[in-house]
Amino acid sequence: MEHTVEFAPATGVLSSIWLLVAIPLASAAVLLLLGRRADKWGHWLGVLSVAASFVLGLVFFLSLAGLDADRRSAELSLWDFIVVGGLHVDFGLLFDPLSGVFVLLITGVGSLIHLYAVGYMEHDPGRRKFFAYFNLFVSAMLLLVLGNNYVMLYFGWEGVGLASYLLISFWYTRPSAATAGKKAFLMNRVGDAGLAIAIFMMFAYLGTTNYAEVFAGAGSLAAGTLLIMGILLLLGACGKSGQFPLQAWLPDAMEGPTPVSALIHAATMVTAGVYLVARSNPIFSANTTLQLIVVSVGALTLLMGCIIGAAKDDIKRVLAWSTVSQIGYMFLGVGLGGAAYALAIVHLLAHGFFKANMFLGAGSVMHGMHDQVDIRRFGALSKHMKITWITFATGWLAIIGIPPLSGFFSKEPIIAAAFEREVTWESWVFGMAALIGAGLTAFYMTRLFVLTFHGPARWTDDIKHPHESPPIMTIPLILLAAGSIGAGWLMSTSVPDWLTPVFGEEQAEAHGVLSHTVITILSLLVTVLGAGLAWALFRRGTATEPQPAGVLVTAARRNLYTDAFNEAVFERPGIYLTRALVFLDNRGIDGLVNGLAAGIGGGSARLRRLQTGFVRSYALSMLTGAMLVVGAFIAIQLGWLA
Repeated sequence: MEHTVEFAPATGVLSSIWLLVAIPLASAAVLLLLGRRADKWGHWLGVLSVAASFVLGLVFFLSLAGLDADRRSAELSLWDFIVVGGLHVDFGLLFDPLSGVFVLLITGVGSLIHLYAVGYMEHDPGRRKFFAYFNLFVSAMLLLVLGNNYVMLYFGWEGVGLASYLLISFWYTRPSAATAGKKAFLMNRVGDAGLAIAIFMMFAYLGTTNYAEVFAGAGSLAAGTLLIMGILLLLGACGKSGQFPLQAWLPDAMEGPTPVSALIHAATMVTAGVYLVARSNPIFSANTTLQLIVVSVGALTLLMGCIIGAAKDDIKRVLAWSTVSQIGYMFLGVGLGGAAYALAIVHLLAHGFFKANMFLGAGSVMHGMHDQVDIRRFGALSKHMKITWITFATGWLAIIGIPPLSGFFSKEPIIAAAFEREVTWESWVFGMAALIGAGLTAFYMTRLFVLTFHGPARWTDDIKHPHESPPIMTIPLILLAAGSIGAGWLMSTSVPDWLTPVFGEEQAEAHGVLSHTVITILSLLVTVLGAGLAWALFRRGTATEPQPAGVLVTAARRNLYTDAFNEAVFERPGIYLTRALVFLDNRGIDGLVNGLAAGIGGGSARLRRLQTGFVRSYALSMLTGAMLVVGAFIAIQLGWLA
């Protein structure tokens, strides 16, 4: 797919796109600098700042929509950021169809999550600081998607990593939260290193990091160079989006407050990797091997997420592994290339609605159940939490792909695109992976829904009266539920055309192994079978204590041993290597330096004792020396010394 990438300079109202990043950043600065003086109203400033960015983003989006398709971009250079030798980096922003839809998702869904957090964090003494970190997170994510070059993207990328660490470990007095924050930070650093090296390669081989210039020169790079650069970009994307092999941090991020889980897993951080691959589409589309790697990562991750999610009992961790799986579908889409780029973005946008809906719904359940998270100890909540039950049901039906909800219009086309790739073993492998994933998604999400809201009550003794959340928490649920219902159809009919300036004209796909109609029927069939099986198994509840399980379930409960692998291959050798280096440093290098210093110091102290200050001592020393010299001459003359 060949298309020229050109960005028009920002004019008129679009010259103010810098406000999108500046408003939440200024709010975060105010909340942090004023400290406790802002405790009474700081949370509302946090909400209003993100809402203001959403309104501005909508204005800019509509302004862009009023332009011709070939002029739908606005590039704003604020100042020279780095000018060293041949490297010239602007501090610049780019508002185009791709960044525009991400801005609306981040600020729109983010505003609802902020509003929900006002009620959720009502009794937390650190609520003002929490909203400061929340605003910092949104500002960094907006810089990530609005940067007009890879260096600006990297600045936002690192800002998101910092803010996520602060939010995941917000309740840092809990050892599990502190550990989860460090785990997320360190695993993301692995991906960040890959992204940084890819940017270094761009400057080394192309002399620039600007999108337009990099994309224009990508076709001139040697195949091997392009492949390595793309793999490094993919490594960065896997880190932020929780894809194999850097997925282990994402479920542990559930240790943060529930609004953090919703913001990270639905609208912001996990979508950054998808954005990076989609934005870099000229690089990935230029190398078929690179596309195959992306598709393989997506297919493997979506199946892993489904299998592990089916064995978890923590409501938030089930949703976390669901996020890993759904992001896998998005990677599958961007890896397929062509029209599937836009399909992946459609699923990303739809996922933002229904996943935020379910995460906030999980927080509502926890709010009414004294922070209980074990779905084995829920049940019958549909009678006590009507709004949460209905809104959660829309998210459940959307994610498993029941028409006419949003997931059907966003996920099913990706499954069809996998089968329609071309008539080879790849189309069967990736198509079947996506299809099996649909059935598994229906199974474990139905298990989650049924055990939480239906069947007999299995509450612990300390829970007497489960109750619905206050309106400030349920209103965002209702709005997100509305998006879960209608957003998919609306976006599937409009977003692909809207993204044409970014991804190029849609080309006719090769006829695949199955027709689109057959794929749709199969997808619905496996979905109904998966949901029906889960309903049959769990409609009467489940055991409240862990039960003996087979090999597969045991492996899934242990995250398919990925954590054990990381511990055995990376963590323990790293610890041993660190200990060895510390020992070598202390006993070897420091020992040599300290020993030499001690030897010189001790010798000097002993020599100093010879300097007594008495004339008779010095005279005796001179006499002794003279006698030794004379004795030596006599011995030589007598032949005693050769």
